[in-house]
Amino acid sequence: MTVDPLHPSYRRCVGLAVFNPAGRVFIGRRKGSVETDGSRFQWQMPQGGIDPGESPYEAAVRELFEETGIRSVALLREAPDWLCYDLPGAAAASVWGGRYRGQTQKWFAFRFEGDEDEIDVAAPGGHKAEFSDWRWEPLARVPALVIPFKRPVYERVAVEFAPFAAGAPAGA
Repeated sequence: MTVDPLHPSYRRCVGLAVFNPAGRVFIGRRKGSVETDGSRFQWQMPQGGIDPGESPYEAAVRELFEETGIRSVALLREAPDWLCYDLPGAAAASVWGGRYRGQTQKWFAFRFEGDEDEIDVAAPGGHKAEFSDWRWEPLARVPALVIPFKRPVYERVAVEFAPFAAGAPAGA
């Protein structure tokens, strides 16, 4: 069955792949939520909802700051397609009041141009912390670190943004 990623049963969001100068990508360890299963699959890249009247790019910049404190970035690429995932049954019934079956995401790749002192997951810009820890990780390894129901989206993101990752072939 083909799913329309812009169907109203999906919450519209953005996802962010932020690459450091060494070509590694930012990942954060999710604080407790229904999207973590208590296992080792608690890592993800920043992501968040698009507010009414906000473009996906505007949401990406805002969400990045709200989750990480990062402002010093340059846009590398916007993924051409919306990518979606369904929440597992129990989570779908409780997340966002059961209004959505999952999320549809527009992904952006950014180059981090600041100093790591700018990164603050504990109290990012005065917002509620969503991550308890963070690190730089090779992009190709990230899909194996995320909760399984998000893995197909992360696999597509890893392919889409591979040219910016450490070890990518020159000119890719």
